[in-house]
Amino acid sequence: MNQIICLAGPTASGKTALAVELARELNGEVVSCDSMQVYRRMDIGTAKPSPEEMGGIPHHMIDVADPEEDYSVSRYCAAAAPIVEDIVARGKTAIIAGGTGLYMDSLIRGNDFAPFPSTGVRERLEAQADAEGMEAMAAWLRGVDPEAAERIHDRKRLLRALEVYLETGQTITEHNRRTQAIPPKFSPVWLGLDFEDRQRLYDRIDLRVTKMLEMGLLEEIQGLLDSGVPETATAMQAIGYKEFVNALAGRETVEAAADQVRQSSRRYAKRQLTWFRRNKAMHWLIRGERTAGEEIFRSARQLLREIDS
Repeated sequence: MNQIICLAGPTASGKTALAVELARELNGEVVSCDSMQVYRRMDIGTAKPSPEEMGGIPHHMIDVADPEEDYSVSRYCAAAAPIVEDIVARGKTAIIAGGTGLYMDSLIRGNDFAPFPSTGVRERLEAQADAEGMEAMAAWLRGVDPEAAERIHDRKRLLRALEVYLETGQTITEHNRRTQAIPPKFSPVWLGLDFEDRQRLYDRIDLRVTKMLEMGLLEEIQGLLDSGVPETATAMQAIGYKEFVNALAGRETVEAAADQVRQSSRRYAKRQLTWFRRNKAMHWLIRGERTAGEEIFRSARQLLREIDS
C-alpha cells in the first residue's frame, strides 16, 4: 500500500472522520493540512478535531503556532515535510488531510519561495495597501500576473505575490510552472471528497456554523481578543472569526455575521473544489443523497486496494 495519501476536499465534507478511519485501517497517522488549524486556542471556528474525534490516532501540524504569529506556507512545509518522512520511515502511512490546496500542493512538490530577507518591500506593500485599499493592489496584480489575480482572494497571499514579483522579477505563476516541472518530493495517492448534490454540502456548512455558535465560538473569539490577539492578526482574518469580531465590536448583529459566515464558507468551498479539480491525479469519492460515511470509507479502501494491486 502506498505510504502517503492526500485526502482533500471542501470544508465540512467529512475529511476528518475519513482520515481517522483510513489511519486506523492502514496503521497511519494524520498530518493536518489546514492553514487555520495550525493556530493554538482557535478550536471551534477552525473545526479542529477533538480528542474524541481523533480516536487515538496521532495528528500532526495542529496547534503549532500562536494566533499572533504570521504563519505561512513556507513555515508549514518546513515543519510538515520531516513529519511525513518520519511517519514513512517508521513503516506507517502518512495521511495528509485538509482543504488548504496551496499548502498541500506545496508540501507534495517540496518547492516554495523561502522567506525574503528584510528589504522593506513587504512593509512598503503593507503601507500601500492600507493607504490605497486592496482593490488597487488586486488591480496591480492583475496587470502583472492575471492568472494569480484570478485565484488569489486574500490580502496576505496577494501581497506575497506582489512581493515575489518585486523581489525576483518573476511572477508567482511563473515560479509555480517552473517548480511543477521538477519531480515532486513525495508521490502520494490523491483522494478527493465531493457531493453529488452541491446543496447537501451547503446544508452541512450551514449546520456547522450553527453548531459552532452553540459550542461557544463567540466566547472563543472574545477570549482571543481579551488575551491581546489583535483584530488585524492573520489568524483573525479567517472565515468564521473576522465576521464575528465585527459582531462582538457592535458593528454587526450576530445573526447577520452568521449569515455572512455561511455565505463566505460556501464561496470558499467552491474555490477549494476548483483548486482540487485541477489535479488530474485526484481520485474522487462522491457522496450521494443516502451515502453514509461508512460507505465512503469502504469506497476509499476499495479504491486504494485497486491502486495498489
